[in-house]
Amino acid sequence: MKQRNNQFNPKRRMLEINKCDFKHLLALSLKAKYGGNPEHKKNPGDFKLTPPSLPRAGKSLCDSVKVFTRKVALELLKKGLKNGLVSDRFEGQWPKNIWSVMDDGTPLEAQIESSETGSYHGYPMQTEDPFCAKVIDAWSERNKYAET
Repeated sequence: MKQRNNQFNPKRRMLEINKCDFKHLLALSLKAKYGGNPEHKKNPGDFKLTPPSLPRAGKSLCDSVKVFTRKVALELLKKGLKNGLVSDRFEGQWPKNIWSVMDDGTPLEAQIESSETGSYHGYPMQTEDPFCAKVIDAWSERNKYAET
């Protein structure tokens, strides 16, 4: 796989914890959808993407962290919302980005696909990305806010 040029989006900012409306984020988590992106898939799983998979050089693959089903991807997305790991930038009511962390400590990032439907696609963050550490730290700090 082709390596990235190591330029990560410097505009990403997480909403400060004191600005998080956790009730609103919980309500959004009940409406959020996971669409997916074939560029982040080698194994199409049950995502029903068109084309089913089209891994692109330089893109991180969900396969590398064993996310093969839409159900698992959606659960991770919802956990990030409930924990307040959301961007400080919104499209309508939806945050542009949502971050989550898998049980094994792998940080994930999701981007809005449609602010009309609340649909996102996500991928594992690359370890070279300096924002990874912020996501992991915020996850540890905010994990107590998630409602199961």
